[in-house]
Amino acid sequence: MNNYIVDTHCHLDLIEKQGAKIEEIIENSVQNNVKILQTICTRITEIEKILSYTKLYDFIYASAGVHPCNVLEQPKYSAEEIIKICDENPKIIGIGETGLDYFHDKSTIDLQKISFLAHIDAARKTQLPLIIHSRDADLDMIEILENEQKKGRFSAVLHCFSSTKELAQKALELGIYISISGIVTFKNATQLQEIVKSLPLNSLLVETDSPYLAPIPHRGKSNQPSFTRHVVEFIAELKGLSIEEVINQTTENFFTIFKKAKKL
Repeated sequence: MNNYIVDTHCHLDLIEKQGAKIEEIIENSVQNNVKILQTICTRITEIEKILSYTKLYDFIYASAGVHPCNVLEQPKYSAEEIIKICDENPKIIGIGETGLDYFHDKSTIDLQKISFLAHIDAARKTQLPLIIHSRDADLDMIEILENEQKKGRFSAVLHCFSSTKELAQKALELGIYISISGIVTFKNATQLQEIVKSLPLNSLLVETDSPYLAPIPHRGKSNQPSFTRHVVEFIAELKGLSIEEVINQTTENFFTIFKKAKKL
């Protein structure tokens, strides 16, 4: 029985840049029963900073990847280069975040796709799960995921999901997990709430994407991993389940996909 919450996607480096003390953030997290964190890499050139948090606490893990909004400023990493970084660091349990973002900048679409495919190849070869960012790019995302899964299976999670029912359905068909953030608690997120209602619990993860997207009742404030409990509580109410059931299943899902992480 998993009686603790996992924040599967946070950015401790960005939280710290906003002036928060990491020790206090972690203490708040543990006090709110959020006892495992994965701090996500968005620039591989800063991987040592990301890994520094994993050395402070046994229950903090990391990923390695280049965010699609950063492809212009980052070197073009090959799958082999990404794999080497992952192989050298046992606390790296996922690859990403990577993916497609057509909301912020459409001029880099070709570069985004090249980077995304390199990350997919690395995930396939290492069998580490791919952490996918997808914004305003559903059609291309569906096409790439379908085509790449045919070339060789890889595990993946659509992080901070706020896309269409069609993308959610395709993810389920491909065995891809869907991670829910504080967006689901927003009053204007009715479409997302209906999607989450329809999704099986054994396909869901929970996250904060902190310091962004603080859930109600903290909307407008800097987000932090401790707030994952509000996401869990909202999903439980939305789906008519107990909080304990949502905690147990989403945490079990985390260990199912992120196989290098260790249970407490």
